[in-house]
Amino acid sequence: MHKVFISGSISIDNLDAKVIERIGNIVESNYQVLIGDAGGVDSAIQKHLLSRQTNNVVVYCAGEEPRNNLGNWIVERISTFAKPGSRAFFTSKDLKMAEVCDYGLMIWDTKSTGTLANILELLKQSKYSLVFINKKKTFKAIKNVEDFQNLLEIMSESSLKKAEEKLKLNIEIDRLKFVQSEMF
Repeated sequence: MHKVFISGSISIDNLDAKVIERIGNIVESNYQVLIGDAGGVDSAIQKHLLSRQTNNVVVYCAGEEPRNNLGNWIVERISTFAKPGSRAFFTSKDLKMAEVCDYGLMIWDTKSTGTLANILELLKQSKYSLVFINKKKTFKAIKNVEDFQNLLEIMSESSLKKAEEKLKLNIEIDRLKFVQSEMF
């Protein structure tokens, strides 16, 4: 069974019709949905899946109990030694979802470094992600480092600077380019 890691920006509370249609395709294809327990996109996706009476869902959380599990779905608790409430604490669940999924569907506000980190993590694992750029109301497939670099061009200068500081994008891009060159 295919597993789709769905994630997105905390700033996005409402799902665009194009995202809802894509989720419908995922559900109708009987793919398993892997979703986090955060607010924003995670909660909006959970609300939508609940309204569809979807059962093929696993909610990932760091620590003992999910912050949100609207459908009382199966919970995958990720153990971490990171300080509770820290970025590393919550990132642990995202790393696990990226590891076990086949594909990613990301809903991005062009600012969120968390969503960008998930896209990058999938790319590091040679997995594709489909990114819905909320401001442009369009999808962009991220299959290689060039696609990722093109995605970064959408960001404002200040958001890109913040992402570089948090994620060390230039280093990560150079690593991905090296890995791709080794493949060919």
